[in-house]
Amino acid sequence: MDWQAIGLTVKLASVVAALLVVIGLPLAYWLAFTRFRSKFLIEAVVALPLVLPPTVLGYYVLVGLGTRSPLGRWFAETLGHPLAFSFEGLVVASVLYSLPFAVQPFVAAFAAVDERLLAASELLGASRMRTFARVILPLSLGGVVTGMVLSFAHTVGEFGVVLMVGGNIPGVTRTVSIDIYDRVQALEYASANQTSLVLLVFSFAVLAAVYGMNRHLWQGWLGKQ
Repeated sequence: MDWQAIGLTVKLASVVAALLVVIGLPLAYWLAFTRFRSKFLIEAVVALPLVLPPTVLGYYVLVGLGTRSPLGRWFAETLGHPLAFSFEGLVVASVLYSLPFAVQPFVAAFAAVDERLLAASELLGASRMRTFARVILPLSLGGVVTGMVLSFAHTVGEFGVVLMVGGNIPGVTRTVSIDIYDRVQALEYASANQTSLVLLVFSFAVLAAVYGMNRHLWQGWLGKQ
């Protein structure tokens, strides 16, 4: 088993999950409570990675991060190296690819908060930020944790986007999914099966934990009624 690839994958998934909390929470708040009539266009953009082939998304990210694009040149000048085929490039691509897995649970949780509680907080003179921190976020904890866990798990299993943007550089961009692909190509089925089994158990454990946690929180909420 390639522990270097496993360590890189865990690092990538952790960074992406953390960034998606920072990016996803304000975006989800806006989507949940805005009255902007054309917000469905933003929702469609956020959900696009769910239906777009990973190779297509990876291709456009690769072009966008390349040194021929203004953004790619700016990143290269800032970081001292191109974003394409680097760990930083993987982070950018993975954030875009896993965005809906974080934002959609956040939005659903925020939208489920009782509007009477928000109105009461407003009447008491609380600011929007205080209402979010003291009312919305605690009541949406299950959805927030679900989004974080799903985005982490989804990043762990990425293949097409990672391969297109990062290639297969050991210690830099070679993740677990690419390691499995390489072992199958080399007819090392025993090693590929071992790593695949680890990912299978991990994925099942993540989903079981998410569903169990949400069920526990839901039952706890009903018990307070």
